[in-house]
Amino acid sequence: MVENETSLKLKCLRSDNGGEYCDLEFKEFCCKAGIRREYTVPRTPQQNGVAERMNRTITERARSMRLHSGLPTQFWADAVNTAVYLINRGPSVPLKEGLPEEVWSCKAVKFSHLKVFGCSAYVRIDAGS
Repeated sequence: MVENETSLKLKCLRSDNGGEYCDLEFKEFCCKAGIRREYTVPRTPQQNGVAERMNRTITERARSMRLHSGLPTQFWADAVNTAVYLINRGPSVPLKEGLPEEVWSCKAVKFSHLKVFGCSAYVRIDAGS
């Protein structure tokens, strides 16, 4: 995504030793793309503290939204995606309270479309359609 939307090239990817990052297909992809890989020591999440904390924040927000909505666990992925969407549109201390989405896209963020997660929604079908 970084390379598709900017002129920047990903140089290094740091990850834990999770299976999704250690398979041959991913290794070959990184090699062909010229991406250097770094692995943290197993069972030491503190080596990747910022990412681990963000994972926790996303999980806590998604859990809170799903429980508050009363939706079943099948909506977990939707809750996670919504949590990330909202985090990217909220103030960020490293960005001096700027919004990550505005910094990334160079466009003002609009909030008028936001609704409560899990609220009732209706599809409008025009008669001419």
